[in-house]
Amino acid sequence: MGIKSWLSIPFAKYVVNQQRKWAQKPVMHQKRTFESLIVQGRETLFGEDHGFKHIRSVKEFQERVPLRDYEQLRPYIDRIRAGESDVLWKGRPIYFAKTSGTTSGSKYIPITKSSIPNHINSARNALLSYIRESENSSFVDGQMIFLSGSPELNMEGDIPTGRLSGIVNHHVPQYLRRNQKPSFEANCIEDWEAKLDKIIEETGEADMRLISGIPPWIQMYFDRLIEKYNRPISEIFPNLSLIVHGGVNFKPYSNKLFESIGKEIDAIETYPASEGFFAFQDSQNEEGLLLQLNSGIFFEFVPLEEIQNENPKRYCIEDVQLDKNYAIIISSNAGLWAYVIGDTVKFVSKSPYRIVVTGRVKHFISAFGEHVIAEEVEKAMNETVKKFPETEIVEFTVAPKINPEKGLSCHEWFISFSKQPNNISSFEKELNLQLCRLNSYYDDLIQGNILKNLEVAVLQPDAFIRFMKKNGKLGGQNKVPRLSNDRKFAEGLTEFALNQK
Repeated sequence: MGIKSWLSIPFAKYVVNQQRKWAQKPVMHQKRTFESLIVQGRETLFGEDHGFKHIRSVKEFQERVPLRDYEQLRPYIDRIRAGESDVLWKGRPIYFAKTSGTTSGSKYIPITKSSIPNHINSARNALLSYIRESENSSFVDGQMIFLSGSPELNMEGDIPTGRLSGIVNHHVPQYLRRNQKPSFEANCIEDWEAKLDKIIEETGEADMRLISGIPPWIQMYFDRLIEKYNRPISEIFPNLSLIVHGGVNFKPYSNKLFESIGKEIDAIETYPASEGFFAFQDSQNEEGLLLQLNSGIFFEFVPLEEIQNENPKRYCIEDVQLDKNYAIIISSNAGLWAYVIGDTVKFVSKSPYRIVVTGRVKHFISAFGEHVIAEEVEKAMNETVKKFPETEIVEFTVAPKINPEKGLSCHEWFISFSKQPNNISSFEKELNLQLCRLNSYYDDLIQGNILKNLEVAVLQPDAFIRFMKKNGKLGGQNKVPRLSNDRKFAEGLTEFALNQK
């Protein structure tokens, strides 16, 4: 055991003990967080505009501060970009995390001196929780690879600006920098395939023990390594023991990842976003991610079916129910107030509060009133693959097929297989059966002959990689939408169809 791994064990014990203390009193800590945010927010332009000096309770806050998305918050962001101080939070942000938007183009999410510890400490504590529970700290002594965006930062006025993963890269503790791969130079390469070639050159002979990234891009890295060395990953990196992942559901990718490695290894799920690091998997033995209720973020939750209402009901942590989908709302020491981040979550535990991410507010199919969400299509796929064990999925997405030339409308599943099921038609029928089981509205539409059974469009194995590359979205933090309520994304995939059943 090396000195780093030896020292990490008592540190992990201390951090996890502190974590358990606040997790046992979640309502109290959320109340303290709320009160602290309001006091500091009174000294800002936003606080003046919304009468923070009169706010003494969450109810008064909810009456004065409506829910906002980025477009509605943008006038304040633009004033910060123009050079003003004390707009959303005291002083000026220390960074902007730049992320792609929709109607607004690029989004500039402020990160303040107060909020940066949430990003750094939450990532650290995820690893320490794992060390405390598993007593495996050996990865700390070896090399760790982080497949992330470029750490290069540009200036937006006087504020350094870049991708969140690049910003966080600048805050990796000094004692871990020697263990970190790839190099700064390799990480700055924008072209994903060229970057991947350089990463493989730097890591192929390294003692790699931990890998972190979005699952499909980890898989692409593994595929390239196997192609080069003609060996499973466990022989290339015999000490690899841990995957840290986030951004998308791990389950659809896990079988192929573990097959590439040659064995199953432990995995830690995290829930970071530009707006905050919200949760992480604190146990290998419990379902869900520990919600970070003592990290400068005050959480509210709106039932998914109400999020489009003009004045939806907003619930605090003590009022949520298990197994119910909520849109997640945050107010934070980054200066985001009643901010709709766009994700949906479901609570699987209230002691402590643990969540699973179920999708995106805007990622659903309800072209016919069925309101199918990401959690349901992923569960349907997982259960179907279990019944066709010869099958391996590379990637998939789902879109409505409205008013086709022949027959009824339906859902169309665009699937890339690395190993196809023996019978595509049987696979398709089982997939439809599973979705009917999971979504009663969809089942009613099928039974009522409003929709016909779903269709599977079989794509080339590398279809999504080629499509993402064609659209400049290959690698980094870019993700394939699991489902859409229109065919904008799906139509671009049709050129990669194999057209076989």
